[in-house]
This record gives sequence, structure tokens and C-alpha cells, in this order.
Amino acid sequence: MSRRIVTRDGTGLYVRESGPEAAPVTVLLAHGWTLDERCWAPVADTIAAGVQSGPPTRVVRYDHRGHGRSDDTPDERKTLERLADDMAEVIEQVIPAGPVVIAGHSMGGMTAMSLAQRHPELVAERVAGVALVATASGGLGGAATLGMSGRPAELFLAGKEKVTVSPLWTDRRALSSHPALLRAGVRPLLLGRQPDREAVRLTCDAIAGCRPTTISGFTPTLTAHERDAALAAFAELPVEVLVGSRDRLTPPRYSRRIRDGLPRSGLTVFPDAGHMLPVERVAGVAARIGALVRGTVRADRAA
Repeated sequence: MSRRIVTRDGTGLYVRESGPEAAPVTVLLAHGWTLDERCWAPVADTIAAGVQSGPPTRVVRYDHRGHGRSDDTPDERKTLERLADDMAEVIEQVIPAGPVVIAGHSMGGMTAMSLAQRHPELVAERVAGVALVATASGGLGGAATLGMSGRPAELFLAGKEKVTVSPLWTDRRALSSHPALLRAGVRPLLLGRQPDREAVRLTCDAIAGCRPTTISGFTPTLTAHERDAALAAFAELPVEVLVGSRDRLTPPRYSRRIRDGLPRSGLTVFPDAGHMLPVERVAGVAARIGALVRGTVRADRAA
């Protein structure tokens, strides 16, 4: 089932739900930069069916503002702070009661950290577990170079300043109408060793459909992201930190930095996987989120 909600600033967000509405726990899935909720679909279907979580579980996923089928937003609102406010509104409007397990991939994980910073009461009252998937708590000053370094990074940044003010960039509704043309660049940057065809397709389809202004507009907030201190809000919660050994955008050192801030959290490094864990390692990611769901159910029964 899908629906559209409207935030307090008038931005429409596309929301998709699966699983029984009366389930004792709801999993909220937040996607990454330039992607959309479809990248969580394989994991969402697995969890909703109860394959990894025990009983069937309600799953809610949505498109961030400026992404997918949600409304675009001015550049000054393309911030992690605004995304955190949106996440709070999704919880308030779509999941008004019951415990919530949040799983955030890449920018979605950063959004969860910003939620903890901006809405600590909501986190304390409603959030029962957190999965931080291929993400970082800070140190992303090089995020604008998309994993490149040295001379290639310098050339990219020099060209970026010219390209992103051109009408060919600002007036385009989507990056490309031919997702297959992105494979040569997307596969080595975002995916690990020997990804299956569906993982490549989902990744390329999402990025091809991304608005070019979303790419440029969200870059400053990602490079400025420093939220080690925000992790304290998750200190008493069960937390799973997941990363691929071949992740070029948020390599394992970023996950270890999160683990240093949350020493009680679990850390899983998936061998040979890249940045796109929700499509590359569906069963493994669903299993870790499912464990958080089962733990929440057991805790509620014990209480």
C-alpha cells in the first residue's frame, strides 16, 4: 500500500507500507542519497513476510524529499536537519503508536543520527532499535568527490561547479532516461565483487531517476555531517552497524568510528560487498534488522 503525506512545510512525501498493520513492531526504512525507497524493497519484502523477523512485521519505507516520488524542495531545505524533521513526521503520521525499529542506509543512517539530535524525546519514547547500514557519523569532507581522490577528484570538483549551474543540469527531471548507461560508472563505485543482476538494476534505476539538483543540493549537508555526539541517544538501545568490506563511499573505518561511539553495538562487515548492502546482501541485512525486531518483541513481553 502506498500513500502521500504532507509535512509541515508543505512537502509531499511518498510512503509505502507492507506487512500487517497490527504487528507489534514497525520497521522504518530510510534510503540513501540519490536513491529511493525501491532500494529497500528486497529487504522490506523479506521482513514483512516474517522470513527473518519471526512473525510478519509491518514495514514502512519512504522517499526523502527531493528523491523518488516525493516532492522536490529548494536547495536551502536540502539538509539532514530537514530530513530528520521529515522522519519525525513520518513516524507521527504513519506510525502513531508502538515501538519502531529504524534502519537507515547511507544518508538514511545520517538522518537517523540527526533525528536523535533534533528529536531526542521521540527517539527515547518510540525507537526500540537502530540499524546503521553503510553510513558514517562524520568525517565525510570528501563525500563531494564520490569516492574519488587525487587528480580525478580535483577535475570532478572543478567541473561540478560549472555543470551544476547549467540549465542542462537544473532543468532536468532525471539524471538519465537510460539506466543501463550508468552501469559502467555505478558498478565499481557502489557495488562490491560480482553483484547479482537485480542489485545492479535496482541501483542504476534509482540513480538514473534522481533529479540532478538533488545530487548537488544535498552535497553540502553531507560534507558538513558531524554527529558523533548524537550517537549518545542510541547508547541504551540495541544497535546493529553494517558495512561492506568493499564500500568505497563509507568504508569500514566509518563503521568502526560509529562502533567506538556505541561500544555495545553489533558490527557486521560483509565480505566483498560494496555500499549497496540493502540490495547486495538482502538476507544478511534483513537478518540483523529481524534480530532487532525479535528483541523488541521479547522486551515488550517481559515488561
